[in-house]
Amino acid sequence: MDERISRRDYLNSALLASGALLAGSMCPLDLMAENDWDGFGGVGDYGGSNGNTFEVMTEAHKIRDRVFEPLPADVVDTGEEYDCVVVGGGISGLAAALFFKRQYGPRRTCLVLENHAVFGGEARRNEFMVDGQRLMAHQGSAMFFPPLPGTFLAEFYNSIGIDVWQFPYQSWGGRDPEIPLGRTPYPDGAKTSGFFFGAKFGHPDGLWVVDPWGKKLEGAPISESARREWLGMRTKDATQPRKLPERHGDAISRHLDSITLEQDLMETYGLGRETVRNFLSPVSGGGSGLGADALSAYAEYAADVLLPWDYAKGAQMFPGGNAGVARHMVKALIPEALSGPGTLEGICKSGVNFPALDRTGQPSRIRVRATAVSVQHEGAPATSKDVKVVYSQSGKLASVRARSVIMAGGSWTTKHIVKRMPVTHRDAYAQFYRAPCLMANVAVRNWRFLYKLGISECQWFEGIGNYTAVRKMATFGPLTPTVSPDSPVVLTLKILFSSPGLPIGQQVTHGRSELLSTPFREYERRIREQFAMMFSSAGFDARRDIAGIILNRWGHAYLSAQPGFFFGADGQPAPGEVLRNNPHGRIAFANSDLTGIMDHRASIIEAHRAVGQLGGLVNE
Repeated sequence: MDERISRRDYLNSALLASGALLAGSMCPLDLMAENDWDGFGGVGDYGGSNGNTFEVMTEAHKIRDRVFEPLPADVVDTGEEYDCVVVGGGISGLAAALFFKRQYGPRRTCLVLENHAVFGGEARRNEFMVDGQRLMAHQGSAMFFPPLPGTFLAEFYNSIGIDVWQFPYQSWGGRDPEIPLGRTPYPDGAKTSGFFFGAKFGHPDGLWVVDPWGKKLEGAPISESARREWLGMRTKDATQPRKLPERHGDAISRHLDSITLEQDLMETYGLGRETVRNFLSPVSGGGSGLGADALSAYAEYAADVLLPWDYAKGAQMFPGGNAGVARHMVKALIPEALSGPGTLEGICKSGVNFPALDRTGQPSRIRVRATAVSVQHEGAPATSKDVKVVYSQSGKLASVRARSVIMAGGSWTTKHIVKRMPVTHRDAYAQFYRAPCLMANVAVRNWRFLYKLGISECQWFEGIGNYTAVRKMATFGPLTPTVSPDSPVVLTLKILFSSPGLPIGQQVTHGRSELLSTPFREYERRIREQFAMMFSSAGFDARRDIAGIILNRWGHAYLSAQPGFFFGADGQPAPGEVLRNNPHGRIAFANSDLTGIMDHRASIIEAHRAVGQLGGLVNE
């Protein structure tokens, strides 16, 4: 990680990135070696499973490119028959397998097919070893929201061993005066926040505005109109709170779903379009993967309407994000899969017993590195008694049979994998747009450079990424109980790919092209230069202070809900409702994208609904 990047390396990377976009039908992956794509993957059970790896992406693109149509004659029939096969081993798939076990009995057989090398989907973690300390960060799914007492989610979490709604966190250590730290990698606008302005704003050497909201943006090199609009938005929120949707489907929620988030911000707060695009996007709308110009305005509010939680306790975070939730579910499903006790600490620190995931004769099984490529009824869907599921593993195709199937993966693969879907379902899936995201975890040996600036969180408006923050870690992870400016920490950058003004389909395609065609070394260079530009004045040195960078490439990270996605448009039903309410024969559909909310809680709820829809099919 500490190698100097030569001009020749940089030019080769830049030419590769641009050339790939011009290569027509040639996939960018064809132009890169595996190491150019994956880069450093970290240590531990998740090492080498950072995001969509070269192996996973290459196999998935064979589905997109119809390599398996028609299926070749040499598909190996394993002879295995299951009561249920779940396609996808993320939060939704793991929850579906667990609900299936509980609803239909522990002797019923269920196989989960997971295309990555370890379960969890986007709820996986990165691990570093820095100066003898093990650090953790999330790869994708991050936030844990304390549930309201007595709710379905509260009971579910309790059932898998999560029974603490306010985690214990690190306390302040060292001799320096304490500055407050949050629990998450997201800035909250506290006094120890900072805005950075660089060359785009006439300051090539960089300008920091610390506590920008407390100072009312004084000193920020922005126009007076942008300052007035931005401050006015915060003032209005504090003094004249807007009327928000009270329930899903009420008049306010339907109106919001008929306009873009950008329109809503402009109409509600009197913001100019440039103010929205320069300072609010893509952070506003970041929970749906794109900028505000392309998204349904209701996307910003739907989670709180559909999934209310105990706001007084504040958002919590496992050391490795919602990998903690995935691990608790696996422990409940296959107890031997994680060696330690079923406590927060035990499950966080346990190693994965990979052989225990897929043992012959075991009712519940998880098969990793198994990419489903075809799911098809044996005979007409209405009368079929079985579904044939074909998957690719280690370069070979194999098949199993199932009495029922739950498609718990995302829309971008499901629409290709499930065969002979009705036209209603195909048309519904055509309305799903999934945006890419790059989650970059940067391990630094200390964060004294931030402390010298008087900040623990910051936001910027040019270059790569938009924000980062030092966070206190939950102490049941493998780390010290205190944190100080001299502690090694992981700074997370969520990098989105919005192209304001383009149609939503073009935005997601353009962003995915950039994500796929940019080598690890080029992203590493950009991140190191971004940090140097912002922090070198405070003593930061990239060669000395950066201990490692892990990139998690998610080609289809977010369901980006366009206006009309939640309640339908032009008299047509909402696309998610078509799939949620209408199983295809013995195949039911799960995944959070059906709700339009990228949230692990939605994944769990969708899994529960899909398992319930199997009904008499399992008991025939």
